[in-house]
Amino acid sequence: MGGPGDPPEGTPEGGPVGGEDEYRSVVFDESFVRAARLQEYSAQERMSDHAPAVRRRPPLRRGLSRQALILVLLIAVAFGTAIYMGVRHPYQNATIRQPVEPLRMTVIPLAPEGRVPGHADAEYLYEHSPAAQFRVGAEGIPLPASRRTAHFSDSQVVSALTTAKDYIVRSSLDPDVLAGDQVRAVRVLLDTDQLDQFDQSFAHPAADGRHAPTGWLVRFDPAEARLADGRIRVQGSLQAAETDSSTLEVTADHTFVYALRAAGVAASEVSLFTVRRELHFRFDRDDLRMHTAQLVVSYVQAGPLSCAEDSTNRLHPLLAGRTAKAGGPAGTDPYATGSATALCGSLATSAQPRV
Repeated sequence: MGGPGDPPEGTPEGGPVGGEDEYRSVVFDESFVRAARLQEYSAQERMSDHAPAVRRRPPLRRGLSRQALILVLLIAVAFGTAIYMGVRHPYQNATIRQPVEPLRMTVIPLAPEGRVPGHADAEYLYEHSPAAQFRVGAEGIPLPASRRTAHFSDSQVVSALTTAKDYIVRSSLDPDVLAGDQVRAVRVLLDTDQLDQFDQSFAHPAADGRHAPTGWLVRFDPAEARLADGRIRVQGSLQAAETDSSTLEVTADHTFVYALRAAGVAASEVSLFTVRRELHFRFDRDDLRMHTAQLVVSYVQAGPLSCAEDSTNRLHPLLAGRTAKAGGPAGTDPYATGSATALCGSLATSAQPRV
């Protein structure tokens, strides 16, 4: 009799000795079976549906292996980084910022040749003065038609002109600044590298061409004079030009005419006070982005003033009916386009209202 593992009829002829199966080395594990494209229906399924013995299975959706997925992600990150560095290279267009120059300033008082003309009505004085055709306030500081330069776009040129205008408006027309009570509105428009000089000028005024508050802005002594008419007359021009590939300059030349009366005296006559300011601004790309300016030159003529008075910290206008104790050289007209050279001049009669 055969052994317990042999077939009842014995080992077939030609079969392996000892009953060994030649396919016994082939292992049909679960993954192999599941991967098969054909699947046999169960007996129950064939009885109920009369279906064929086998059915075709949909192919398995095999995802990327973990290594392949990581490789794809690394390639994508490297490609994205290359594009970013090409567009926003940290050293692209990098320039070393030039040191900011300190402001150089000149304030020239203009002494009247006789008595300061006065009138009860400010409008009457304006109509009978060279300021009769001047515009009122910021309208007298129009922006010119701007054009791009070799290295600066239209918007950058407009930004420089706008910042310069804002500085002029705040430092020449703001009532709080004119009264001597406010400086912050002007300070915030300056390049940070000039703030120490600005602060030093107001903490310790000096007639050294570097630290005169009246070189930064227009302000009167509130104990002596006040505005009689808030409609300040203004006329002038702004011009922008590129000095090099990293710098824009704006040149401003404006004449301001103020109607003043004595402080604390309501019925006092009104007189006109004229200030001509020639300002040179400089802008680098940081200034354009931050809406700040470097004020490098300030040339001021103002009158009627007395040359004996110190105009470094505040302006002390000579009001209606007053005369100067001391004069200067030949008459200087602040309405003219030429630049005065004297440190104290005489206010030309033609610059005064005709009353």
